[in-house]
Amino acid sequence: MPPLKNDCFALPPGVHWTPVDQALVDLRTRLSCVVDAETAPVSDALDRVLATDITAPRAHPPLPNTAVDGYGFLNGRGEGDHHIPLVAQHMPAGATPDTSVPAGTAIRILTGAALPPGVDTVILQEDVEVKDNAIHFTGPIKQGANTRKAGEDVKVGDAIAQAGRKLTPADLALLSAVGVSEVTARRPLRVGILSTGDELVQPGADAGPGQIYDANRPMLMGLISRLGHEAVDLGHVRDDRDVLRTRLDHAAGQVDVIFTSGGASAGDADHVSALLNEAGAMALWRIAIKPGRPLALGMWQGKPVFGLPGNPVAAMVCTLVFGAPALAMLAGADWSGPQGFMVPAAFSKTKKAGRREFLRARIRGGRVEVFASEGSGRISGLSWAEGLVELPDEAMTVASGDLVRFIPWSGFGA
Repeated sequence: MPPLKNDCFALPPGVHWTPVDQALVDLRTRLSCVVDAETAPVSDALDRVLATDITAPRAHPPLPNTAVDGYGFLNGRGEGDHHIPLVAQHMPAGATPDTSVPAGTAIRILTGAALPPGVDTVILQEDVEVKDNAIHFTGPIKQGANTRKAGEDVKVGDAIAQAGRKLTPADLALLSAVGVSEVTARRPLRVGILSTGDELVQPGADAGPGQIYDANRPMLMGLISRLGHEAVDLGHVRDDRDVLRTRLDHAAGQVDVIFTSGGASAGDADHVSALLNEAGAMALWRIAIKPGRPLALGMWQGKPVFGLPGNPVAAMVCTLVFGAPALAMLAGADWSGPQGFMVPAAFSKTKKAGRREFLRARIRGGRVEVFASEGSGRISGLSWAEGLVELPDEAMTVASGDLVRFIPWSGFGA
């Protein structure tokens, strides 16, 4: 037997390890939307995924209008002093322009009001003096100043949102502005969260000397909700293969996808991966990632199963890296990788080749610092961090000041 290496992250010889990028491509090609479409009011459509493209039924703005409170007239004015008589009417926002403003006169007009015929320029009210029923100002002012053209934002028939888009608050504003009241959207994806392991007890219960409180389930419930899906609590199962099989059978009828934590490696009590292998539905399970080596990906009665590591840090990292884009596709959205940016390092590190590494990190003073320990059981580091530093698969040395890729939690969509 070869001597043991004192490195739990060393890659065992002869074992196939799937690189992170390959695993992501595998997920992207295997997964597709699993939820039906339904009609939803725009007011309740936040974070819903569009099932159809949307075009604008009305222009925005529908008519030329003014961007300021002021006075409207025709053709602007050049250099010098100007005196323009005022008409008796005025134009508030929301009024229909039904009379023309005669050439050589001006009209009082308020922000957002449609421009009546005979008006193509508006001067800011602070720039004029009103005297003897006329406005007085010194030019020049360009023709078209302080006005908006009809449809300059959105024209009738413009594509304003495409199928697969997850609706944001800004999207709701745009849809409403052009008169869309309902959308055809995917129903929320139901994601079941199941904890496994004899060592776990629930917070509030008495814990024996060898037991720990279940931190993964509340973390994953919150994380799935932050990703915009419906988290379903499937509870906790002890290390009993038959009980786990029954719980998975029940869950398959309740949810669209199942996330388990613990039992995803190859030990005697790793029943999640064992059951997926029994079912002949294990896709891949050893990912070249740190933290998070044991990751079981498979199917149970037609429902995707993500078997996460039991260590909380590894469970969260694997959910963000693999779960977030995969769940987006299952929910009918577009695949999207994490959005990060390069930041000078406030740390130094030498990294071995063979694994993609993710370090808990936060930005202070324009530089990114990492948590003192890389241990995947150090939950305090997750709370301390504001995101992750991603280091590539290759060997590398990071010196203080080198640029490294930082991905904030929001960059994963969380």
